[in-house]
Order: sequence, then C-alpha cells, then structure tokens
Amino acid sequence: MLLTTAAERRVVFVGGKGGVGKTSVASALALMQARAGRRVLLVSTDPAHNLGHLWQCDVGPSARALAPNLDAIELDPQATVAAHLEQVGDALRRLMPAHLAGEVDKHLSLSQDAPGMHEAALLERIAELVHDGLDRYALIVFDTAPSGHTARLMALPEMLSAWTEGLLQRQSRSERFGTALRNLGRDDGIGARALGGQAQAATPADRDQAIRSLLHRRRHRFEHLRRTLANPVTMAFFIVLAAERLPVLETIELHAQLARAGIDVAGLVVNKRSPADAGAFLAERHAQEAVHLQTLRTALPDPPLQQLPLLASDVVGIDALAAFGALLGCPHEMA
Repeated sequence: MLLTTAAERRVVFVGGKGGVGKTSVASALALMQARAGRRVLLVSTDPAHNLGHLWQCDVGPSARALAPNLDAIELDPQATVAAHLEQVGDALRRLMPAHLAGEVDKHLSLSQDAPGMHEAALLERIAELVHDGLDRYALIVFDTAPSGHTARLMALPEMLSAWTEGLLQRQSRSERFGTALRNLGRDDGIGARALGGQAQAATPADRDQAIRSLLHRRRHRFEHLRRTLANPVTMAFFIVLAAERLPVLETIELHAQLARAGIDVAGLVVNKRSPADAGAFLAERHAQEAVHLQTLRTALPDPPLQQLPLLASDVVGIDALAAFGALLGCPHEMA
C-alpha cells in the first residue's frame, strides 16, 4: 500500500505518535522510491533528530546524499527560527528608518520564544522546500514530529495565508493613505510620520513596493503549500501507529484534526505487530492488539490499513532499511 501510493505522489507526509517508527517508515519508503529510479528528498521536521541515527551519518539543515537518488535534510527548530528571524530582521532594517533599528532588534529578540514562532518558522521552511524542491526532486518525503505538533503545522497554511492576505490589504490601504498625504503637497512632517519617518519623496513608494513584494511572495508560497496539502492526487499523508490503546486513540484524534484542516489520510500503518505463532506470550499480545485495532477500524473504517511485523532486530543502516522497505509492499490487511 505505501509503495504503490507513494509511487503516484509528489509529496508524502509520515506522522503519528512518538516512538511508533515514523522515521523508519519514512526512510524505508524514501529509499525504495529512490531505488525505483525517482529522485527523492527526505526531510525530518522532528527535533529528536532520529534521521541521522537511523542512517548512521550526520544529517543537517543542508541536503546531503544518503544513497543514489536520495538526499536528506534535518530541520532544527531552533536554527530554523534563528534563520527565519534573521531574514525578517534584514528585511525590516531595509524597510524601516535607521533610527528604529534598535526597536527592530528588540522586537525580534522578544519574538524568538513567542508562542507559535517555531511552527511558523518551520512552516516557512516546509513551504520553501515544497515550492522549490519539486523542481529538483520527483518526491519529497516528510518525517514529521509527534502528532500534536504535526496537526498544528498542517492547519497553519490556511491561517497564515489569511493572515498574509490581511496584511496585504492593510498595506494597500496604508499606501493609498500615504499617496494622498504626499499629493497634498505639504512638507510639515505629517506624511513622513505616517509613513514611518521617511521624509524623502521616493522612499515611501519604494518601501511600499518592497513590502508588497515580500508579502506577495509569502502568500504565494503558503497558497502553493495549502493547495499541495489539500490535493490527494499530489500528496499522501500516512499515520503510523502501534497496536496499543494510546497510539490508537491518538491516531483517531490526529485523523480528525487533519480532516478539519482539509487533509485526506491516504493510509494507516500499524508498525511492530506481534506474531500470533511465536509462543503463548506473543500470541496473547497479538490478541490484545487485535482488540485495539478493532477500535481503530470502528472509528476509521475507510483509510487503507497496512500492518508491519515486529522485527527481531533494530532497523538501523541502509541494509536494514532496504529489508524493512521490502515489507512496505505487503497487502493492506494482515491477520
């Protein structure tokens, strides 16, 4: 199910509760698609940085090759926020009067730990990767952070698109007001103060154009990401879980949150399924897992479901990932 669906998509998100094997599934999926001849970018948005541990190499914010046709990036939330604020600060310093540079720095310093800043900065980076990366890669696979963080992230494109549109409308009204003041032909400082202290005749217009350009670019990227996420032909979202009570309940809630954000779930992946024929203990465990999966199927009867077996060894390194990846082509349902 995973391999067949991913082969038909350009963007794949792998999400779910922490500790259920999202990184293993995302990595194996990306590797199998790369070996099938597609150029793949694997992106981790999880601050735990499991990608490098799994592949037994250093993975950072710049793309590095993991295998033929496969590159990877780990997005560090703190570094992403710092880079985002540095970019915003550079833009503000160019647009604002020189004497307000200190206020800009103070505002950015306070913003660093503001609620939602990490998600907003991360979303900017994801939007950039989807917008620009699809020109270079046939498939982008996102290994996401645990459920709650991912659900908030998936809802942000709609919110930030509307917010940016509101900024554009307010900026347009401000520009018209500034033009009206300048056309009065008065040089008593009123127009300069209204436009942020810029007294030169050409400066306010230049500033208005620069602000509008920045906002239009931001809106374009968010709208592109929103269209991509909402298009089941282009994007697939897989929820990975364990056949246990809490992961099942969290999966049901994540599915509801994604539905509210307009995102279709392409499939459910039950990882580490206990065998029924390997002794009494595991047989009993298998039966208990079946109860939890019945709860899952009662709540979510429609998404395709694939079960992956509990393995005797850890999935670490390219050979183990390739062997694990071969299991991704199994039928949807298993006993």
